[in-house]
Amino acid sequence: MSDCCDSGACSTIRVDQDSTTIAAKAYLKPAVGLLFLLCGIGLDFFDSVWFTPTVALLYFGAIYVIVGNEVLLKAKTLAFQGNIYNEFILMSVATLGAFAIGSYAEGVAVMLFYIIGELFQESALNRAKQSIKALLSIQVETVSVITSDGNVMVKHPRDVTPNTLIRVNAGEKVALDGILSSSVASLNTAALTGESKPDTKHEGEPVYAGSINLDRPIELRVTAAYNDTKLSKILQLVQEAVEKKAKTELLISRLAKVYTPIVFWLAVALVIVPFPVLGAAYVFADWFERALIFLVISCPCALVISIPLGYFGGIGAASHHGILFKGSNYLDVITQVDTVVMDKTGTLTQGVFEVHDVMVSHGITREMLLNLVAALESHSSHPVAKAIASYAPSRLQAVDVEEISGHGMRGIVDGTEVLAGNTKLLEQFNIDYDTTHLTNDKTVILIAFDGRYAGAITIADTIKDDAVYAVEALHNMPNIHKIIMLSGDKQSVVQSVAKTVGIDQAIGELLPEEKFHFVEQLKEQNRTIAFVGDGINDAPVITLSDVGIAMGGLGSDAAIETADVVIQTDQPSKIATAIEIGEATKKIIWQNIALAFGVKIAVLIAGAFGMATMWEAVIADVGVAIVAIMNSARIGKMRFS
Repeated sequence: MSDCCDSGACSTIRVDQDSTTIAAKAYLKPAVGLLFLLCGIGLDFFDSVWFTPTVALLYFGAIYVIVGNEVLLKAKTLAFQGNIYNEFILMSVATLGAFAIGSYAEGVAVMLFYIIGELFQESALNRAKQSIKALLSIQVETVSVITSDGNVMVKHPRDVTPNTLIRVNAGEKVALDGILSSSVASLNTAALTGESKPDTKHEGEPVYAGSINLDRPIELRVTAAYNDTKLSKILQLVQEAVEKKAKTELLISRLAKVYTPIVFWLAVALVIVPFPVLGAAYVFADWFERALIFLVISCPCALVISIPLGYFGGIGAASHHGILFKGSNYLDVITQVDTVVMDKTGTLTQGVFEVHDVMVSHGITREMLLNLVAALESHSSHPVAKAIASYAPSRLQAVDVEEISGHGMRGIVDGTEVLAGNTKLLEQFNIDYDTTHLTNDKTVILIAFDGRYAGAITIADTIKDDAVYAVEALHNMPNIHKIIMLSGDKQSVVQSVAKTVGIDQAIGELLPEEKFHFVEQLKEQNRTIAFVGDGINDAPVITLSDVGIAMGGLGSDAAIETADVVIQTDQPSKIATAIEIGEATKKIIWQNIALAFGVKIAVLIAGAFGMATMWEAVIADVGVAIVAIMNSARIGKMRFS
């Protein structure tokens, strides 16, 4: 097929989104046509006296025009545009040719079953879209804004600015991202995360647009404009995903453009070439019928429709599990991954740090250390910095703040130069520190005031509940040969986490550029890399890897923007699920290709040698298309870990 798919003409009937309209309009005509076709076949079979050849021509001709008028009109339009190699012209030529040789019932049947096959395609496509449609329908059109005098004003979310206080009643959807101002809230976040269990939030915690308030009226302080919410970004990713085609899909589209003219001219040759060879034994009607059969079976709809449908089903199945593929091409690439590289914080660990201990040097009080450091750390979005800033909120202001990537922070607070970071930071500034303050199992933030060591703060992070299972699931996959963890945290902490979860290799104390170079070296070894991260410093490595995976719940916008796959649930176990969905999609696609080519080649050969009738061609063509479409659609019903 040449441009029929690209022009949006792959389907004879574009079914309305409403299922009632589909049933009433799309299926009525072929259903009535089938009934009258069967009646006509019955009259012909029993040699009814009044059912003469002329009456039969008029009877079947009327059914043919009613059922196939849209296909005929489309074929005429494309022919006038110079596009003669498409399914509409193939069907029109084959069916009109059947009428020319007196095979009226067969001509109607070819057209009728072709249209029924198209309706099956539309139905399967609509089912594949359901999970994505559900996602696209969760944006809210109104929001209750609490004004300064305590009244409530209804606005469109686009008209609400950050820092506005809004109210969400029980049963309503949250329209905008915000911070919970009420004491507690119970939310259904399934649309965002794929998890159906209620999520309890407490005052000060983030609540995202698309969540459903299950319990009592709550109030939120808006933190993002309508177009910047997590939900809006998810919808954008899903819409982009549908537009990107996988290599297999593109290959079939290119193949169809070559394949269709070849079979068209082979059909012409099938009529012309035997004439000089057979001479007097040549019967035009027989060879013309073989050519028509050849055209009917050659239509590549099963491939051109079922393959994109398979990828669409894979994207839909993934989104149902809280995994967003930014294109069907990544469903292909993820199946080729042999090495998984992970960040530690926010990927395998919660990324929600808590201050465990505060140690001070001689002459420094605990209150003074926390006050100065918290003022500095309040300028950073790093999870460790947030933990310190929330543990001891400071009223002091930091100026000339500098975040030194992979080392820590520097700034001036109340006239004092404050350094807060790892050992590399203090060594960079030639500051000696107390080694007894270093621990083996926790993250340690070393502090210096005005070039002198002031103390340390130990931070504790916890391993995610599914981290051990996530690594185990990846180890059980035959294509995954190695799992590596890279982190900026100190080696002892990184090694401890790696041992707990079962990582093959763990390297700590890495700067962002060192992570980048490490992955570069892996790629030079011809490894196919999936890198999983969540921070802004992970964005370069995510971009470099073959499949960049970002944790979308707590992950930075930069990581999510550059990633190829986004795990909205923040669960590392979804990495294996994403690979499983990719494998299942790939398997279904190649099953469809093998089935379509196998059956079509067999019937093409049989038809060319006169061993297949028009009925067999119809059944083979429609049957293959329906089986392939049903096979593609079943991915949405598969269970994944």
